[in-house]
Amino acid sequence: MQLEHRFTVDAPVDIVWQALLDPERVAPCMPGATLTSVEGSAFTGSVKVKLGPVSLLYKGKGEFTETDEASRTIKIKASGKDARSGTASAAVTVVLSEKDGQTTGAVTTDLTITGKPAQLGRGMIADVGGKILDTFARTLAELVAPPATPATPVSEPLRAVPPPPETEAIDLLEYAGSPVLKRALPLIAVALVVLFLIARRRRK
Repeated sequence: MQLEHRFTVDAPVDIVWQALLDPERVAPCMPGATLTSVEGSAFTGSVKVKLGPVSLLYKGKGEFTETDEASRTIKIKASGKDARSGTASAAVTVVLSEKDGQTTGAVTTDLTITGKPAQLGRGMIADVGGKILDTFARTLAELVAPPATPATPVSEPLRAVPPPPETEAIDLLEYAGSPVLKRALPLIAVALVVLFLIARRRRK
């Protein structure tokens, strides 16, 4: 099935593009996602998923097939699975454009799924994917926003930087509000591809 989504970030396209090329900065923007490795054009990662009291971990992998800075276009192939429910694979194209100082990302996904999730409707899958992308875009907008300048600079002693917090699981009930999503959990691994669109350049 083919899915189409859009997200908007209140920042110029050049700033958003550069942010998307920095995996350490942008990884926390994707709910539940963790980058585990990048080797050349290939990557692996995981997504923590929570459904009520149940917490699960899904693993995904993929490969960049095209990164065109001139057209602000990225294409990848990715797949994800869990041990019990089935598999999901996707060919994803993301195109960034700018209008009035805002950046829009157009995401086209050709999705193939097996197992019980294949019985779910396209509408449900598209709805959950869209809500996850909205969360990603809001967090990314906060990331690229210029820091506020204090009225009076204040000198503070240097302090140790605390370790980054552990990645929190994405709560599916928060996004869809229906227990039927339990059958769709393997598809959340495919949402990982949005995060990893950014991961190639810095670690290549």
